[in-house]
Amino acid sequence: MKLAKKIQKSMFLIIVITLSLAYSSFIFIVYNQSIDIAKNQIEEQAIYVKNLLDKTNNLLNTIDTALFNTRITIIHSSGKVLYDTNKEISFENHLQRPEIQEALQKGTGQAIRTSDSLHQKLLYYAEQLPNGNFLRISRSYDSVWGITVKFLPLIFITGSIMFGFAFIFSRYKTTQIITPINKIDLSNPLETQNYEEIIPLLAKIEKQNLEQEALDRMRKEFSANVSHELKTPLTSISGYTELIKNGIAKQEDIQKFSTRIYDEAQRLIELIDNIILISKLDEEKISFAKENVNIFQLAVDVCNRFTEQANQKNIHIQLTGEKVHIQGIPSILDEMLQNLLENAIKYNKENGEVKIWIGKTFNKNKIIIEDTGIGIDKKYHERIFERFFRVDKSHNSKTGGSGLGLSIVKHAAQLHNMEINIESEEQKGTKISLTF
Repeated sequence: MKLAKKIQKSMFLIIVITLSLAYSSFIFIVYNQSIDIAKNQIEEQAIYVKNLLDKTNNLLNTIDTALFNTRITIIHSSGKVLYDTNKEISFENHLQRPEIQEALQKGTGQAIRTSDSLHQKLLYYAEQLPNGNFLRISRSYDSVWGITVKFLPLIFITGSIMFGFAFIFSRYKTTQIITPINKIDLSNPLETQNYEEIIPLLAKIEKQNLEQEALDRMRKEFSANVSHELKTPLTSISGYTELIKNGIAKQEDIQKFSTRIYDEAQRLIELIDNIILISKLDEEKISFAKENVNIFQLAVDVCNRFTEQANQKNIHIQLTGEKVHIQGIPSILDEMLQNLLENAIKYNKENGEVKIWIGKTFNKNKIIIEDTGIGIDKKYHERIFERFFRVDKSHNSKTGGSGLGLSIVKHAAQLHNMEINIESEEQKGTKISLTF
């Protein structure tokens, strides 16, 4: 069901129920007031008849002339009917009638019941006279209901008009409610003046829009960066192979060109492997089971791997700390440490130093890698973990690297519930802490 129809149906139903209850209450009030009026009237008539009985002996003619619309009955204390305005009926003993019994106990009595003699519903009032007899006044109950029924056509007409008005009004109000919602600009939802109740929803839409824009921007940057990173080594490979193929390359240069081709191919393979790894980490498709890993021993293996690269720049690697065991994926942790150590060496200064500490602080496992390198400006601290982001593109083009290393570190840290903290200033080195 459409929202507009649902709102209109609900509003119309509420109005109909309200009007129905109002009219039902009105009829009930009118009916009860009619009963009260009728009771008051026959009580007044009883007083009038009682006074007549005290002042005149010509009872029959006086009563018939003055109160011809009301039935009057005089009942002996034994229950025998002494007088009744309806002379054609033979009467049985009336002592057990409800109104007579109540009058016998309280002096006066009332009842609404079907007459045993007239076989119609009557309203009765009885009063015990000083001589012990009973005066009873009765009138048709149908006349009371008739007063109420007289209002029904008017109620029906006004009710129909009100129901029609309710339908038109509910439709109009529904349109008023729905129109601002239909006019919401989903591209800029918070700029639309709307209901306070849906502002949280609009805020969520706005947040999703911003996240989607950021995601689209990252995808475009990623595509552009991947294209660039793939094109560079492929261009080199294509250029060197073309020189060799066409016989332009000198015989003594072929070995050098082959080495260049091999290096660029390895760089290309590494780039593709890193892209695949990040995609798997992004989609959490790493299928390796976690196992007990000695992080300190893993760091020893990684340091041994980079000894030759560190020696080329006369960089001293210092590993200290203690054995720390965690549940993790060895290959991913190895990749993470390798990228961190590679950056610490690559962006370090000649005769620099890299310090690695592994241990526990406040019952938490921790890895700290600190170097004496070129450092990173604080304004880039949040962005260095983005894919392909480079602080100095010209510098990176000299040192190599795809710009994916720290992005892999971030994803690996998330996979192992690590917190990354970076402290770095330009020309003052970098300190990266990983807390499990």
